[in-house]
Amino acid sequence: MKASKVAYKPVGMAMGALSGVLAGAMFKQVWKQLGHEEDAPDATDEHRTWREVVSAAIVQGAIFAGVKAAVDRGGATATRRLTGTWPG
Repeated sequence: MKASKVAYKPVGMAMGALSGVLAGAMFKQVWKQLGHEEDAPDATDEHRTWREVVSAAIVQGAIFAGVKAAVDRGGATATRRLTGTWPG
C-alpha cells in the first residue's frame, strides 16, 4: 500500500464523518423545503404512505451520495495540493 494512501486514511475517515453530518443537516433542510414535516418518515411508520417513505429515502440517498462525493473529491484535491500526490 502506498504511503500516501496510508497517510490519507485517518483524514478520509474524519472527512467521511463530516460529510455525514453535513448531509444530514442538508437533508433536513431540503425535506422542510419540500413542504413536509420536520423529520422524514421511517420505513416502519405505519401512518405514512409508501410514496412518502420511498421518496424520502431516495432524496436522502441522493443528498448523502452527492455530499460524500464532493467532500471526498475536495479532500483528495487538497491532499494533492499539499503533498503533490493523489491519495487514491
